[in-house]
Amino acid sequence: MDIVLVPGLWLDASSWNLVVAHLTAAGHTPRPLTLPGLESAATDRSGVHVADQVAAVVAAIDAAVEPVILVGHSMGCAVAGAALDARVDRVATVVYVGGWPAEPGMIPAKNFPTDGADLPPVPWEEFDEADVRDLDRAAFEALLRPSPASLTSEPFELGDERRYSVPAVFVCPEYTAADLKEWVADGTESVAAIPKHKDVTYVDLPTGHWPQLSRPAELAAIIGQSVAPGVS
Repeated sequence: MDIVLVPGLWLDASSWNLVVAHLTAAGHTPRPLTLPGLESAATDRSGVHVADQVAAVVAAIDAAVEPVILVGHSMGCAVAGAALDARVDRVATVVYVGGWPAEPGMIPAKNFPTDGADLPPVPWEEFDEADVRDLDRAAFEALLRPSPASLTSEPFELGDERRYSVPAVFVCPEYTAADLKEWVADGTESVAAIPKHKDVTYVDLPTGHWPQLSRPAELAAIIGQSVAPGVS
């Protein structure tokens, strides 16, 4: 099955390499993406908009022969959710890793500092210990490059509420499924989309915020099983 992999902030398609190897071995066709503005550290991001990143995911969905598994990580969850909104009939399951979809008008990255057209990577020292659990610092930092600053100011546009009917799997790495369910129950604004989904599965994957790097085999197994009954 085709699996579209959307990275979060500061990462390109290579951040999925370890997961891709496991998915390929399991017989899937992974399609890891480098979103516009993430081609290199030197890329000019001044003309890159949220809509451009969403369009890149939509194009990958359209390139698949059959409905895909759509996977987003962190900020990539919002981008994946917007692409789902644009191609509801072309997504069999959506998997949100370490994040969740945005609601219309939300700007999930609005609090990140920018530098001109760039949204620079957060320094290692500023991450919580839980975020970088199990992570190799040198390998992680070698992958990083700025994201487009537009992600901090441009809201996500969505319009097809059928997206709430697509089965959604929420992978919980540096926080637990119990934590996420509590945030939903408390009405936390950032997770407002989750209770609107009709078919939701929560999966614990205890590690840091980047399980594609720290627990790739386990994450690949969760993704591969996400279209089968019995995932819990």
